[in-house]
Formats: sequence, C-alpha cells, structure tokens
Amino acid sequence: MSHPATPAARPQAKARDHYRVFRPIGTRWSDNDIYGHVNNVVYYSWFDTAVNAWLIGQGALDIHGGKVIGLVIETQCNYFAPLAFPQTVEAGLRVAHLGQSSVRYEVGLFAEGCETAAACGHFVHVYVDRDTRRPVPLPAALKAVLETAL
Repeated sequence: MSHPATPAARPQAKARDHYRVFRPIGTRWSDNDIYGHVNNVVYYSWFDTAVNAWLIGQGALDIHGGKVIGLVIETQCNYFAPLAFPQTVEAGLRVAHLGQSSVRYEVGLFAEGCETAAACGHFVHVYVDRDTRRPVPLPAALKAVLETAL
C-alpha cells in the first residue's frame, strides 16, 4: 500500500533579525514589468549584488585580479509581497553554510523599513581558481569575513 507524499511546508517570509548584514539597493524604472511590480529576474540580480558588494566592501573578494572567484551554482527565491520602483530595497544576508570551497547565503529582500521580507531565497557560490575553474579551499581572508555572517 502506498502512502501519499507529505506536503512540503509552505515557505514563510523571514523577519529582519534572521539576517546579519544589510545593504540598500535602489530600484530602477526598468525593474518594473508590465504588471507594475519588479520582475522576478531582478531579484536574482539583487542577490548577486548584495553578496558580492558585501564581499568586495570587506576586502574579501578581488573581482579583477584575485586568483579565486565565486561561481554561482544554485539560486532559489520565494516571493511574498511585491516590490516596485521607486522603492528602496534593503537586502539582508547571512551565511547559512560554510563548506571547504562553497558558501550558501540566505538573502531576504525588504521594502525599506519593513520588518518582514518581500522575498527570501538562497544563493550558493563555489570558489574556484580563476584560470582552471576547479574548486579551491576558501582563502583565509574570505573565510574570516564569511564567518562574521554565520
């Protein structure tokens, strides 16, 4: 006799206190779609912007000359409330998992001043040698910054 699959728990919007680092991101006129809200593909760009701007700002990532670069291998997003131009979005992030060569970030996107995320998702980087594109251990300086957001 087979049993029906247990339904997965419905994703829930997270509160600000779930995240460790915040970065404001201005929306642009072109972010809105025909339905009057930010198009879903823009959210993934904001994930990338929030993570990489934080790492660059902390001196942990040199996108132009560093020997190690992060490649995105997975992203996911759940949407809970619309965002639209001309709002300012506040991207919250935290490191959810720190591996030998990979990092899973959790990102929440908030309308400015709101306590509950309009969207929540994750973003996984695998750090690789710039030339060979083979995974490498996280450099010590990068790992030290990442640990501050665990």
